[in-house]
Amino acid sequence: MRFEYPWIKKELSCDGVGCHRGDILPLARKTQEWLSIHGLGVMVDGEFGPATEAALKVFQEKNSLPADGVVNVETFTALTAPLLRVLTFLPAASNLGQMVIGYATQHLAEYPREVGGQNRGPWVRLYMEGNEGKEWAWCAGFACFILRQAAETLLTALPVKPTFSCDELAARARSAGIFLSGFHLSDPTNQLTPGSIFLNRKSQTDWNHTGIVTAVYKETFETIEGNTNDAGEREGYEVCRRSRSYDKKDFIVI
Repeated sequence: MRFEYPWIKKELSCDGVGCHRGDILPLARKTQEWLSIHGLGVMVDGEFGPATEAALKVFQEKNSLPADGVVNVETFTALTAPLLRVLTFLPAASNLGQMVIGYATQHLAEYPREVGGQNRGPWVRLYMEGNEGKEWAWCAGFACFILRQAAETLLTALPVKPTFSCDELAARARSAGIFLSGFHLSDPTNQLTPGSIFLNRKSQTDWNHTGIVTAVYKETFETIEGNTNDAGEREGYEVCRRSRSYDKKDFIVI
């Protein structure tokens, strides 16, 4: 069984089946994005040229498909397999926090990342309900999508309504009574639970990054977070695992 939302159906649609060299179609751009994600880097411009055709034939050969350079349903399904895998329901965990970690780990294994420009590509569109582009920072979208999957699996209410804004996420957590200020964090291992959400505090009214807490220790915590990089910066390009200190952090306790 798979998760299905309107923007996901659009992402997985194969409109333009039979797309081939010379075509300028939305499916040509999707194909270029996925070829790049699979390590066959091509220019993402929506123009199905000789480089796209050559890369597609290599992909088809590697996946035991007819290497004809044409995007049919079988080829598109193989290209989008990483997305299909993260949309597969996991077995129910014992609580929401563990379910959140389960889905975050499932996504991490597929190495979601931007392609075709800043805050662009199929992974960004997945987390941002079909939106993409420079203004669509996607860290909160990632965290909320994971939370949505976990709650739906356990048939439980979402503790906070999904949002793309770190500031709005903090405000909704306050309203729900599950916001924990870092200023009041004296005993992390007893006050925090894995599966909670961290917020990077820029000021007492401004947060600029968020992610999933996967493990809690006395002086540090581990995370899986989106729109970051190996340096732990916001506005990065990937989903990755990080270890962070409690300095300038607030939390949404799940």
